[in-house]
Amino acid sequence: MKKSLSLLLLAASAATLAACGNSEDNASANESTTNTNNAAEEQPANNENNAANNGAEETNETNETNTADEAGAREITHAMGTTTIEGTPERVVTLYQGASDTILEFDVTPVGAVESWAEMPMYEYISEEYADATFVGDETQPNLEEIAALEPDLIVATHIRHEEIYDQLAEIAPTVVSDMIYDFKETTTLLGEALGQEDQADALLADWDERVADFQSKTDEIENWPMSAAVLNYREDHARIYVTGYAGSILQELGFEEPRDLEGEDHEIVMLQDMESIPQMNADIIFEFMEDTPTVAETHTNWTSHPLYQNLDAVQNDNVYQVNDITWNLSGGLKSAHLMLDDLYEYMGLEK
Repeated sequence: MKKSLSLLLLAASAATLAACGNSEDNASANESTTNTNNAAEEQPANNENNAANNGAEETNETNETNTADEAGAREITHAMGTTTIEGTPERVVTLYQGASDTILEFDVTPVGAVESWAEMPMYEYISEEYADATFVGDETQPNLEEIAALEPDLIVATHIRHEEIYDQLAEIAPTVVSDMIYDFKETTTLLGEALGQEDQADALLADWDERVADFQSKTDEIENWPMSAAVLNYREDHARIYVTGYAGSILQELGFEEPRDLEGEDHEIVMLQDMESIPQMNADIIFEFMEDTPTVAETHTNWTSHPLYQNLDAVQNDNVYQVNDITWNLSGGLKSAHLMLDDLYEYMGLEK
């Protein structure tokens, strides 16, 4: 696929736009937007009908399934509109962590992917599968020229990261876009539709549901169930509580409750700017993760040595667990969800 000079100029311009729209730092799968207000709710990605159609006619609003014409083309409805895909994609580029993880469950290895947030260029638990892949920048600023050079027949993007460059991506190849970056079930369904593997997507989600049901069936073995849970992330200058997001949503699906002081308040992420806010962390069990840097370690030490922290129920009952930042936060896919669930079986003393 040969691209004109004008497309390359558009690529450079679009990459700049993407950089301007970043979340802070290495934004995780837990975050749909960056929240700068203490205890403020994160807003879901806006899903407006302003998308290009990739040359396909807009489907009827009541049509919630893909349609196929006599030539075998499929119309995929996604967060940015409708995209037509012909045949079975063989050269796929994934532009967010959750897609790079989940697509492997379809026995498809992308020819290109964005770099991971840690253990670059790809997380160790899936690095072998990506040994021959080309890395096309990071999630917030993918390199459009490198993507085009791969001549993909499918691009998988996400609304919060790639809304501004969707039109440029769609000029390169059919592009489908997820709505919520941390929703691994949505990603699984979207990939199944785009790859023509809907049955596999259904089987993968049914397997997940079976594991969830198994965990729930064993919770009567857990003392004081249901338990409230807080997922904490320490940064250089503040702490965060992931009430929903990737890890929080999985915990709630399993039956854990929100942190006591935040229950029913419909938060996604609560940002704690000072240690006087520590009581909002209160829960029966705490799962915490952080970057391995001296500054973050100092923040963690300062917060966890504070008397308000020492008075939290989970701390008093020795129910604080440091978890893997990658599988609980950064990766955001179906494979990592299973790894997180494995951890929870272990932490809760349940047999898998």
